[in-house]
Parts: sequence; structure tokens; C-alpha cells
Amino acid sequence: MSPADLLSPRAAWFPRPVAAPAAEPPDPAFAPLRLVCFPYAGGTVSAFRGWQEHLGDGVAVVPVQLPGRGLRLRERPYDSMEPLAEAVADALEEHRLVHDYALFGHSMGALLAYEVACVLRRCGLPPPRHLFVSGSRAPHLYGDRADHTLSDAALREVIRDLGGLGDPDGLGAAYFDRRLPVLRADLRACERYGWEPRPPLNCPTTAFSAADDPIATPEMVEAWRPYTSGSFLRRHLPGNHFFLNGGPSRDRLLAHLGTELDAPGTTPHRKATREAPWTF
Repeated sequence: MSPADLLSPRAAWFPRPVAAPAAEPPDPAFAPLRLVCFPYAGGTVSAFRGWQEHLGDGVAVVPVQLPGRGLRLRERPYDSMEPLAEAVADALEEHRLVHDYALFGHSMGALLAYEVACVLRRCGLPPPRHLFVSGSRAPHLYGDRADHTLSDAALREVIRDLGGLGDPDGLGAAYFDRRLPVLRADLRACERYGWEPRPPLNCPTTAFSAADDPIATPEMVEAWRPYTSGSFLRRHLPGNHFFLNGGPSRDRLLAHLGTELDAPGTTPHRKATREAPWTF
């Protein structure tokens, strides 16, 4: 990616993923399909590092960089879901990404992906080909936690119990401390969210649950079923809340995505290197 690319308006919301040395990632504007990816609370586009190589040239992975992180570190993060969803939807339309696209979100990102799809529908724009929600309870089940009000130490313990931190003296904890302000903003957006009844989406939906995820149990993830009038499938994977950050569960997730997107060139069994959830 050139300096001009880094400074382009599209790079603010949709930075191009870093490709392997021998490959250049497909241009989202011209790829047959775009997979727009939303990270978990406090997360960045690094959560989707390596996805492009797994999914191949038939799909352009489009990670969403939310304000308050990465190159947008100086921007104030949103702490309310509705204006954030509207801003993302506006950016997708402005940069002509609302055609031949699918949405993926993990945890908070799943809720945001759903709300973005609802905003796009309200604006009369094409629906996603597929909605993938991962590690997230259904929208009407949000609002029963207040983690954003916890002390730094208590919040750190919550994230560690969910599998988001390794050694408390290690690199993951250091990045976590730098992320506290944006994490609190993201959690506030989720915990103050109130679902408004509306018609279900009409796109196929796949929901992913994890065996050791206490905040998105299989029953909570299954509750996404009424949110679409299209087909619905729930897939259950091993791992904790942060299973998409590495290991066999991440490989299985990418394999399922590749199959359901029918993306040519998918390499679902490529070995993945585990990454700290809080890296940039």
C-alpha cells in the first residue's frame, strides 16, 4: 500500500489488508464479491489479518477500521450504536461497496453488521448476499451488562476470563491498557443498545457459537434465527469468546466462510498463527 493509499478517504474506514509478498489483495471495487468485516469491541482490522490469503482472489476482504484506533487513533470513538451504523453505511455507499457484498461481524461487530444491514435496507440499497454473525447473542438480548462501568482492573479480569488476554505481564496486557478508552466506548455502545422491532432481513444468515463462550452461549446465538426470512444456519466451534484470533477454530471458521461464499481459491486448512486480540 502506497502513502497515497494510506491517506485516501477510503483507507480511513476500509484500509486494504496487507497481502503476502507474492500477492496483491484484490481491489474491493472490482472483486466479484466483497466481505465487509467488523471487529469485536476494542478490536482493529488486525483481527482479520491473513483472511485474504485464506479466502482467495474471488472475494475481497474489506476490514472496517472504526474511529479511535489504528490510523484513526486521534478520532473520538463512537459510544452509541445507531450513529455508528449510519456512519458505516454512509461510507460503504460513498465508496461504492454496496453491491455483491457480504457482512461478517464478531461480538460487537456482529451487532454492528446487523444494524448496518438495517440502515442500508432503510435507504433502499441492495441487501448483503450473506450475513455472518459470530460470538454474539441476538440483538434483543443485549443490554444486560455494564462492563463499561468497571474499574480498569475489573475490566481487565473480565477480558482475561473470556480468553482475550494471555500472560498478565505480557504484550497482550500492554496493548489492552492502551485500548481501554476505545474498549469502554465500544462496550457502552453495546450495553446501552436497545433493539427496536423491525422486519427480519431477507439475506441468508450464518451464526457461529463457541463451546466455551459464556456471553454468547449456543442458545443466545441460536436466537438470531428470527432475524432473517432467508435461510439460517448455526455452526458450533470449539474455543472461547476470542476463537477467531487463532488456532483450529479460526481455520474452521474460514473454511465455513469460504464454502458459504463459494469463493474460488479458498484454502481452508492453511495453518494459522495465533495473534494477540489487542494487536494493531
